[in-house]
Amino acid sequence: MARKCGPPRWGCTMSKRYYVYILASTRNGTLYVGVTNNLVRRVWQHREGLIDGFTKEHGVKKLVHFECFNDVRWAIHREKRLKKWKREWKINLIQETNVEWDDLYDQLDIR
Repeated sequence: MARKCGPPRWGCTMSKRYYVYILASTRNGTLYVGVTNNLVRRVWQHREGLIDGFTKEHGVKKLVHFECFNDVRWAIHREKRLKKWKREWKINLIQETNVEWDDLYDQLDIR
């Protein structure tokens, strides 16, 4: 089953989409929160180590959660809020929709 827009409560209906995503190194490992307008491309860049910085240094490559927005302002707002969340809250958010911490990258609709 392909996930097109993350959890149902964050569905997208318009053509322009923005994504807030969480990457992890392993289950309960290091977490990274980001925002992008092209989730497939951005996660691929993280996975391939093409982005210097935190994710490359800490081996954070596994897409474990994402949310979709029609408005970039809401996406940026959500990203900033998630970055301020306690680690425990982020883990709970991930586990709401991805109990096994599966890598969701392979489930994205790449067409």
